[in-house]
Amino acid sequence: MVLPHIQDVVGQQFCIDYLLDHPAAGLFLKPGMGKTSVALTVADRLLYDSFEVSKVLVIAPLRVAEDTWSRESEKWDHLRHLRISKVLGTAQQRRAALARSADVYCINRENVAWLVKYYGLNWPFDLVIVDELSSFRNPSSQRFKALRKVRPLIKHLWGLTGTPRPRSLLDLWAQVYLLDQGERLGRTFTAYRNQYFTPGRQNGYVIYEWKPRPGAEDQVYSLISDICVSLETKGNVKMPELVETVRPVVLSPEARALYESMERDALLELAEDVIDAGSAAAVNGKLLQIAGGAVYDEDHVAHELHTDKLDVLEDVLEEAAGEPVLVAYRYQHERDRIMARFPQAVQLKNSDTICVPRGNSGDVRFPPAGATGSG
Repeated sequence: MVLPHIQDVVGQQFCIDYLLDHPAAGLFLKPGMGKTSVALTVADRLLYDSFEVSKVLVIAPLRVAEDTWSRESEKWDHLRHLRISKVLGTAQQRRAALARSADVYCINRENVAWLVKYYGLNWPFDLVIVDELSSFRNPSSQRFKALRKVRPLIKHLWGLTGTPRPRSLLDLWAQVYLLDQGERLGRTFTAYRNQYFTPGRQNGYVIYEWKPRPGAEDQVYSLISDICVSLETKGNVKMPELVETVRPVVLSPEARALYESMERDALLELAEDVIDAGSAAAVNGKLLQIAGGAVYDEDHVAHELHTDKLDVLEDVLEEAAGEPVLVAYRYQHERDRIMARFPQAVQLKNSDTICVPRGNSGDVRFPPAGATGSG
């Protein structure tokens, strides 16, 4: 995305200052560049320094809402005092979480429509942070329509993502609309499309693709450059060459019980088989298999136990927003299950590594030297 990049400054401090100056802003940072800590730092200042906001809502993918924001607040001394309530689970559990006194309320994006209906015009959140703004790129989705209804009631709205256009320039309209309510790219998607695109492949009145008009990309980026900032690690931000981001995988209670059974008894009773580690020395290997999501029996047949690790990998791929991701695996069952879950994945020749390339094209384009994937 060709937006102004930041040179000769510390990237995170620039982003903090930028959000303080922009009630509506798109923060487009690659994974590992600190979007969450930046947003929490500014939210804390608005809550407790300037008192501009009283309640913060974070809309995020389910596993990110469950873990990432609370873990990030506990990680930094200046954020540990923030009270975070997770608006997750059943409707009763969500209502109870909303009733708690907190600073930041985290909800998964699938429940945005429920939340808007629950509050109606009594919307209480004056700062809304949309984690993975690109997941609101579809103007026909229920989540977009719901958030659009209450957008006039929101004082501050920030959208965080790695890149806002994983597929097409068309994807920008809905995301930018949530920031500025149509001020820059128009109040309707149809008007935006007609102004900056022309029909491509079509069959009669059915249009299969829209192509940007000449110069459209530069025009659109120029229009949104005052409320969106994009940072790249290469040559623009003073950061280490390698950025490590740890994504813990929290096993479900059912998977945890299986893990503890093997750890305690060196035995795992499944519906169709009994897995016996054979010796204490073999237990560690079985535990690693279970953590990966499946376990081998004595005939080397894999029995799938859970998808927790694959679910987190799916979140990582979404955050990468179309950029290729290298995935190292330990066991063949992990490879097979990754390949089945993500059909666009490609196994690298003579390597225990998989690359999930851009889109579904199979076009394997590797990250630059110094970049890292997911293990």
